Amino acid sequence: MADISKQAIAFHKRLRGKIEVKTKSKLTAANLKLAYTPGVAAPCLEIAKDKSKVFDYTWKGNTILIVTDGSAVLGLGNIGAEASLPVMEGKSLLFKEFAGINCIPICLATQDPKKIIEIVEALAPAYGGVNLEDISAPRCFEIEEELKKRLDIPVFHDDQHGTAIVVLAGLINAAKVVKKPLASLRIVINGAGSAGVAIAKLLRKYGVGEIIVCDTVGSIYAERKENMNSTKAELAKFTNASGVKGNLAEALKHADVFIGVSVKDALKPEMVKVMNQNAIVFALANPNPEILPDAAKKAGATVIATGRSDFPNQINNVLAFPGVFRAALDSRAKITEKMKLAAALAIAGCVKKPTANCIIPKALDKSVAKKVAAAVKKAI
Repeated sequence: MADISKQAIAFHKRLRGKIEVKTKSKLTAANLKLAYTPGVAAPCLEIAKDKSKVFDYTWKGNTILIVTDGSAVLGLGNIGAEASLPVMEGKSLLFKEFAGINCIPICLATQDPKKIIEIVEALAPAYGGVNLEDISAPRCFEIEEELKKRLDIPVFHDDQHGTAIVVLAGLINAAKVVKKPLASLRIVINGAGSAGVAIAKLLRKYGVGEIIVCDTVGSIYAERKENMNSTKAELAKFTNASGVKGNLAEALKHADVFIGVSVKDALKPEMVKVMNQNAIVFALANPNPEILPDAAKKAGATVIATGRSDFPNQINNVLAFPGVFRAALDSRAKITEKMKLAAALAIAGCVKKPTANCIIPKALDKSVAKKVAAAVKKAI
């Protein structure tokens, strides 16, 4: 890990930023009058008469904002706007590489939801979509919902929905490997932040069996008072139908699936041992998973996934967000639950014969984004 850190520092110092703006046309004396004054006035006046023409004459239809307040960056926590910029540049690189989408990182020096909403709303006229990134829960829910109401362009919080899409795709194929119908699965999600909440909602939408969500206090249930908020109260309405109480170990008794979006070492081998046979373990905490794959396998798990590229079955959001946004931009459509489900099914379908060590496509498989975009466009 120390060696990778040294390499990364040298890499970033040499590049001084991983993205840049390039011109599409060589500037000459002949076209200066078209690209700028006086010719540029013509498209300006056309757009002034009909705002929708901004998609025809500018970069709006293929350019999005990536917005963060630096409050929940990767596994690093609340490190602030400046420190979040390398991650936002990296996300921009992935959008461009996998879907040809231009991205502008916006790292805000405020963590006030109302200010963030107002700033993004004010910036929106020049962009075709908004990708919210690394904003802590529960504020991220408020920001996303309000922006979706105010803006006529797609708004997507990748930490929530990108993660949920890829988790569902992996789970569809993992269930095939262990020969268990999704509708019968008892699933425990550890982590009630943005990713955990979105995963629970999308799995429910798809029609899995019982879902139990745990946080640092334990399982969330309807009558619980400790460490609750409006988001957890909403979760309690459609999860944990059997009213399981207690810690993670109690929730995992006779569970078929563990999905961790929490912290290192949260899942102990003895917890895996009390799960049902042919257990599925998605230990997605980064960079250190809730349990290492070897330990999970020794404890009895059959299918194991992590968020890391050095183990089989990497659950990586890059399989989802480029294709979803490509379809949304091309169709000028807001992103819906139906589109998310279509994306998950498309990703799962990229693996024709799932095995314990191959339930999800490789993160660098560029064909996935095209297939996701095509499926999402059909859903639109």
